[in-house]
Amino acid sequence: MKSNSYPELDVVSISDTRNAIHAYSRVLGNCLKAFRPKRKHWWHASLRPSLRGLSTGIVRASTDFEIEIDLLRSSLMFRTADGNENNIDLLGQPAVQVASFIVEALNASSIDDAGIQKIATAEHSTVSYPDYRKDSAAQLGDLLAKVSAELETFRAGIREESSPVQLWPHHFDLSMIWLPGELIDGQDTNNEEYADKQMNFGFSLGDDANPEPYFYVSAYPASDALAATALPAGSAWSSSGFNGVVLRYGDLVAVDNPSAYLQGLWSLMISAGRKHMLADIR
Repeated sequence: MKSNSYPELDVVSISDTRNAIHAYSRVLGNCLKAFRPKRKHWWHASLRPSLRGLSTGIVRASTDFEIEIDLLRSSLMFRTADGNENNIDLLGQPAVQVASFIVEALNASSIDDAGIQKIATAEHSTVSYPDYRKDSAAQLGDLLAKVSAELETFRAGIREESSPVQLWPHHFDLSMIWLPGELIDGQDTNNEEYADKQMNFGFSLGDDANPEPYFYVSAYPASDALAATALPAGSAWSSSGFNGVVLRYGDLVAVDNPSAYLQGLWSLMISAGRKHMLADIR
């Protein structure tokens, strides 16, 4: 019997909903870049999975605040530490309208003018999404929560440094980065993006190159020995768009135990990373 809590997805029917949520996530990413000091690997600009969808987490300002995309109710929630709360329904409207709502809410809460100005002047999409569906948003929210839980389970067993499980607004992928602590010879140690050896374990809800949702594992720097790792059926090495392992969502839901498959694949890859990236690349 299959142990399968992962839903089958109709890529066509969810596309407008996915694209709308992606656009709204970028607005929240712009908010974080406006208010938070930079952290390594751009961790200051990423969103966190929440009980209902995606959240900025607590943003420190003259009055602390949080913004959440509630995918269960298709609503964007704005909350402040002094108890104020406001929301706007998400109906597929352009992201620029969502940004305007946030700017108004920040102004009404007398929060830092400099940060508000950065959000107001940032470029936000004017594209609308007429086929946005609330049921699809709730389904995608549930899926992101499941993948987030899988990544948290995997992360708990990693002894080296790892990033939070986070949603990247730009590419709209959920990921966790493994940082074994070694630096790459010849790179500027002050630029962690290029100096830190790392592996990225992630999940994308689809993009222009791959419209179907997919899981991925990428490594930096690339290793020929790592790329020779034998993969379980369903996963494959890809060089289209990036070098790494790709597992299509449809192939995951076809296996008997998707959770066990994911944990096994990720454990295989991090073991291979420890063997090859830290020993063979100099």
